[in-house]
Amino acid sequence: MAPKSKDASTEEKIKEAARTVFTQKGYSATRTRDIAEEAGINLALLNYYFRSKEKLFELVMAEKVAKLFGVIAPIVNNEKTSLDEKVTLIVDAYIVMLTQNPGLPLFVLSEIRNNPEHFGNRIQAGKLLTESYFVKQLMEKKPDIHPFHFVLNILSMSIFPFIAKPVLESAGVMTSTQLSDFTEERKTLIVQWFKAMINS
Repeated sequence: MAPKSKDASTEEKIKEAARTVFTQKGYSATRTRDIAEEAGINLALLNYYFRSKEKLFELVMAEKVAKLFGVIAPIVNNEKTSLDEKVTLIVDAYIVMLTQNPGLPLFVLSEIRNNPEHFGNRIQAGKLLTESYFVKQLMEKKPDIHPFHFVLNILSMSIFPFIAKPVLESAGVMTSTQLSDFTEERKTLIVQWFKAMINS
């Protein structure tokens, strides 16, 4: 008898449920039963498609890390844009991506802290910084600026409002609408600050 074929829609339903549950609970607190319940299937069917919680987590994290760190890769390797243009594009792309995925930074940071072994080979920041065309341009124009500091400063300044969002809202410092406006304002300011740095 031929083995039962796997259904793509069921597989995607399980992955979507895993994205939801892992984001809500994190890796350690999530049970495969939680994912099965979220997907509306029985545990045996989940195990048929994905043999372990770790396998599912690897798939989910691959997607999330790709979003968090992959958004700037095509920008920094574009040989047709200037250094100034790249700064604008990096900040804009990163903040747009985070606006669309506001829970992503806290989730990834939490899992990096709690389960660093899942990230060892996924985050290729070092390669991105040392081998990109962006770094070549930066070193030619401002050899006194370390590219690692430069890029990390751009990313951290872009990401912080999204990490601080729960605290700012719960403390009554800003409403969701005010925080959205604040983030848009920061997008402009961050670009101005870093362009001033490389053109001084």
